[in-house]
Amino acid sequence: MLDASLKNQLKAYLEKVTRPIELVAFLDDGDKSREPKSLLDDIASLSAQISVVEKEDAGARRPSFAIGQPGKPAGIRFAGIPMGHEFTSLVLALLQTGGHPMKLDDATIEQIRSLDGDFEFETYFSLSCQNCPEVVQALNMMALINPRIKHVAIDGALFQDEVEAREVMAVPTTFLNGASFGSGRSGVKEILAKLDTGSAERAAKELEKKPVFDVLIVGGGPAGAAAAIYSARKGISTGVVAEHFGGQVLDTMAIENFVSVQETEGPKFSTALEQHVKSYEVDVMDVQRAEKLVPGRVNEIHLASGAVLKAKTVILSTGARWREINVPGEREYRGRGVAYCPGPLFKGKRVAVVGGGNSGVEAAIDLAGIVSTVTLIEFGNELRADAVLQKKLKSLPNVTIVTSAQTTEISGDGKKVNGLTYTHRATSASHHVELEGVFVQIGLVPNTEWLKGTVELSKHGEIVVDAKGATSLPGVFAAGDVTTVPYKQIVIAVGEGAKASLSAFDHLIRASVEDEAVVEEEVTA
Repeated sequence: MLDASLKNQLKAYLEKVTRPIELVAFLDDGDKSREPKSLLDDIASLSAQISVVEKEDAGARRPSFAIGQPGKPAGIRFAGIPMGHEFTSLVLALLQTGGHPMKLDDATIEQIRSLDGDFEFETYFSLSCQNCPEVVQALNMMALINPRIKHVAIDGALFQDEVEAREVMAVPTTFLNGASFGSGRSGVKEILAKLDTGSAERAAKELEKKPVFDVLIVGGGPAGAAAAIYSARKGISTGVVAEHFGGQVLDTMAIENFVSVQETEGPKFSTALEQHVKSYEVDVMDVQRAEKLVPGRVNEIHLASGAVLKAKTVILSTGARWREINVPGEREYRGRGVAYCPGPLFKGKRVAVVGGGNSGVEAAIDLAGIVSTVTLIEFGNELRADAVLQKKLKSLPNVTIVTSAQTTEISGDGKKVNGLTYTHRATSASHHVELEGVFVQIGLVPNTEWLKGTVELSKHGEIVVDAKGATSLPGVFAAGDVTTVPYKQIVIAVGEGAKASLSAFDHLIRASVEDEAVVEEEVTA
């Protein structure tokens, strides 16, 4: 199952295992069980601490296997073969079950251990889903910490009957005790916030105790990360408050144009950003949403939790989100066939991509490899994507490109999407396409609703900044996709974040000199 190179890498990791691990397999005589059996045997052959046993369980999915310690109930189970993006989840589950420490702070571990109740989680994933591992890994860690938590990660492609029966239209999708719990990327702290209803209030009280920061960065994407690193290196007190570290880059499938990094994926890039930031003395406060900016000599950021953070300077880097097409059926069928990030659960189905820019064309190319047909809908008279992407798209036999088309409706049967209607702008003729999925890729909307009435915004809602990243408010700067700076690219956001940080530092120095001058005048007088 595992090639020689992967075996060597895994063997090196498994040397960190310090206590016995038992892999309990639930298999049958079918072809689908051969590869899991081979995988488990390969893993066991690489460490004397690991053993494999097969057991009968009438209620168990087949193929599946549990990871635990001999003689103890196992809280982690994989239904399917965790390769692809989920291979890391498998490796971490083995290491952590085998005694390797988790990357969680003591307070979070204690919060998980103190959860009152029995929690049985089921997460549907895909081997090609880059957002799934964070959810799988988070719930696996929670299952190891608290014996009343159980988690099974299910390969949706292998258990299609379940996917259809539960109407799972996107991955990752998680169920708790048989009921829908959540869909999309989510980490330990986000999951805890939903389970522990008192956690938000406790977190708010702790945040209220924070001292006044020299610089407070709102947003944890590439711009915010760069700003944090540059600020920390100046030796000034730096804080980052964000809903989720990484920002929109987490939904980026492939990054091939960040200088010096030939190729990577959004989640990996985001993890690297966070690790770099945390290597400095930066106070990272995540799972927090900013709701109000109160400018002043000391600026205030009011959070949804009720807490108020204070800072001498502020850098706004809240980024942007996918733009909606605002047609009937879009919101009604979101998560039930309408998506903004291409997903892998549409194998063999008919889908449409709305948007002919780089993101739309890239999505269509990726989808064409797994779906039956892709119809790309572009409002303009021609595609706007890079020539190399257009060439690739036009070479695919199962892709239909429709330009000068305005999407007017997304239809469904009450449960899920079944079609899309568009009007040809040249002829005014209406056309209906029968399909099962619609992926919207028409650009971005800046996350600035909470700033209206405070800083100057453009007609598109972007924060107006000058060449130094300064906004209309003294001591308040902005960077990244949320600003009027053209060309929304990761490499540009990083540069703008660094610039805004240097500008904030310059402002602090000048403000300090001015304060000293005022004091000197008062003493002289």
